[in-house]
Amino acid sequence: MSEHAHATTSYYVPPPSRWPIVGSCALLAIASGFVLLLAKVAAGPWVMALGAAILVYMLVGWFGSVIRENQAGLLEGQVDTSFRWGMVWFIFSEVMFFAGFFGALFYARNFAVPALGEAEMLWPGYAGTWPTTGPGITDPFTPMAAWGIPAVNTLILLSSGATVTWAHWGLQKGERGQIKLGLVLTIGLGLLFLGLQIHEYAEAPFTLKSGIYGATFYMLTGFHGLHVTLGVIMLTVITGRVFAGHFSAARHFGFAAVSWYWHFVDVVWLMLFVVVYWL
Repeated sequence: MSEHAHATTSYYVPPPSRWPIVGSCALLAIASGFVLLLAKVAAGPWVMALGAAILVYMLVGWFGSVIRENQAGLLEGQVDTSFRWGMVWFIFSEVMFFAGFFGALFYARNFAVPALGEAEMLWPGYAGTWPTTGPGITDPFTPMAAWGIPAVNTLILLSSGATVTWAHWGLQKGERGQIKLGLVLTIGLGLLFLGLQIHEYAEAPFTLKSGIYGATFYMLTGFHGLHVTLGVIMLTVITGRVFAGHFSAARHFGFAAVSWYWHFVDVVWLMLFVVVYWL
């Protein structure tokens, strides 16, 4: 009892763990497999798959350890504050990640493309318009319309932000049914968003190779789709923990962190809708 009381009133330092080295081995296998894939070695995809499987094993084991420590009351006080700041800085790093791609799109659309259009002596026939047409663009296409699937997906993500907030309110009031329903609805809306985005990709009249427009479109929307996928996975884990009786109004950082991440995904999509689709 004295050791437990000491752990909860001071900064908890976990015991030595095997998970960091397991994660390092997983990343090494993924990178090595990718190199083999580039070299057209048949074993490349299998090595990458092995690395991915080890990585999943590491994530399940490591997060499982953290969850057990949290349920034991070891992650209180300053540790909880450190976790919150860590999540804040993680989201900030994601903001800067997307800022780089938005910056590339802005530069290409407002500076590079018009400049190349003026330099017809270098690229005869290059119109200098957006989306780009001219040398190297063999398949003519038009930009993706904003007021179709993208508008529907915007409504879906905004609704999912409302449902996860509603679930958070239920947690603060101790309404377990509201929490569960809100999270299940959020997961369903996230999956619906991903399904519509896959359909949009299948029907798109251009590809990643369709000039700078196609490249920036798929990089921005593709990475956002990856983040939505990760968010759905995290929401599923949190939902399982809610059904297992975890979290309370006073102690629910895991829930709050995933909620923050999901709202970040919502805001990024709003920017994508305005900048990539609408404008």
